Amino acid sequence: MCALPGGSIKKIGVLALQGDFSEHLDTLRSLGTAASPVRLPHDLEGLDGLIIPGGESTTMTRLMSEYELTKPVIKLCDKGLPVMGTCAGMVLMAKKISDMSNSDVVPLGVMDIEVKRNAFGRQVDSFEVDLEIPAIGESPFHGVFIRAPFIQQVSDGVTVLSQLPDGRCVAARQENMLAMAFHPELTSDSRLHSYFLNLINGGEGQ
Repeated sequence: MCALPGGSIKKIGVLALQGDFSEHLDTLRSLGTAASPVRLPHDLEGLDGLIIPGGESTTMTRLMSEYELTKPVIKLCDKGLPVMGTCAGMVLMAKKISDMSNSDVVPLGVMDIEVKRNAFGRQVDSFEVDLEIPAIGESPFHGVFIRAPFIQQVSDGVTVLSQLPDGRCVAARQENMLAMAFHPELTSDSRLHSYFLNLINGGEGQ
């Protein structure tokens, strides 16, 4: 099992209201991590980190409110809980979402980024591409983009981890928070999950 300094086992929660949470749980468990679904506020107790998965950001916003998770998650983020958001999870983490005039998404506002939702078009416009992510090694990471957002703007203190060839930012880090426009859990490559776990340990990745 992966252990935190002092010998304690990491416990990672995955928001499990909607979306592809089961794939994240499987990846974390394959790395020897104690991973559990988060559906109610008491599921947040004792976590060392939280993953907010891809899904439908409007639905996730509504369900987080209905299950009284929004305020507890924000409070934990403010206290420094490490968080990783993928696709819709990245949208929810953002301080600002561009073009919000016709959206019911209310972001958590925990990461200093501005994102654009569904930036590449509809489901039929989904795509896959190899990404350069130096923080996890020299080998490219195969990015799966499904109705994906991208990061339009980052503030001071946010590090861009990966960009598409056209320069659009698709992964970023702010201290112990990670945001990705794509779905690392839909590949057999667990390097980004390992990178997140290493950040929780106080490291810098690999």
